[in-house]
Amino acid sequence: MRISILKSLKPDIIVEMLKMAVAFENWKKVMETADILYQCVQRIYEERQYHKAMNLPIPYVQLERPLVYYFGLSHQMCGMAYQHQGAYEQARECIYKYAELGWMEDLEEEGMLVVEEFRFLAKNNLYAVDILSGNIELVEEYVAFLQDHPEEILPGLNTILQAALMYHLDVGDTLHTLAEQIDEFESYEDVENVSYYYSYCYHLAMYYRKYDRLQDAVGLTLQAMQLADQSGNDGQFKRCTALFESLREFATAEQIGEYREMLMQCLDEYGTDSISL
Repeated sequence: MRISILKSLKPDIIVEMLKMAVAFENWKKVMETADILYQCVQRIYEERQYHKAMNLPIPYVQLERPLVYYFGLSHQMCGMAYQHQGAYEQARECIYKYAELGWMEDLEEEGMLVVEEFRFLAKNNLYAVDILSGNIELVEEYVAFLQDHPEEILPGLNTILQAALMYHLDVGDTLHTLAEQIDEFESYEDVENVSYYYSYCYHLAMYYRKYDRLQDAVGLTLQAMQLADQSGNDGQFKRCTALFESLREFATAEQIGEYREMLMQCLDEYGTDSISL
């Protein structure tokens, strides 16, 4: 990208664009935007280092966070996109890049804290990529890690459930072990955790469907549907609709009524007068 264009970009605005692309699971856009963010902050860093070497005043760039944060985030988001597309080796390479950001100069105390945060995220995300790529012997160790870091239990359970579906694992004991923390998930309200909770409900519904706990699967599908609607994510809502239809014969009359009500609300939002369901 041309230097003149990079100079006109603001890292914090690019971060917001990244978050939007992640929310809509547009992984191609996530990777493109993460690359733009990396190029932008790389230019800022190189310019700072040049001015420092030449004993010139350091150019001021307004940033909400230390520069190292944007380097780490660009690699983390790119890794997330690769992971969601099943490209685990490429995801692992991205993780290695933000696992050690201490190479940057002039980090100061705030920057060093960011380096430590990304080092922790890298450890957590490396567990996820390794397990999803087939190293299922790590599940028990990962559960112990999650118990030591409760804030990671929700995304961690998503990883374990996905692995269970991919590799035919029985994770009933894991769900029992983390039951107390699982009960707290419904109280989450921030966008990121609502998204994780949707994913948890959806994957658990798929897991229960696979193991013939069909009534439980129906209830979780409806819950995931509500969260998808709450988040305004049409792709997630469509997946839940397809999953519910595959389970419809096992739903109670009350659950079918709840399902119809959600669909009617969607129709009302799009201005459709009426339809028989």
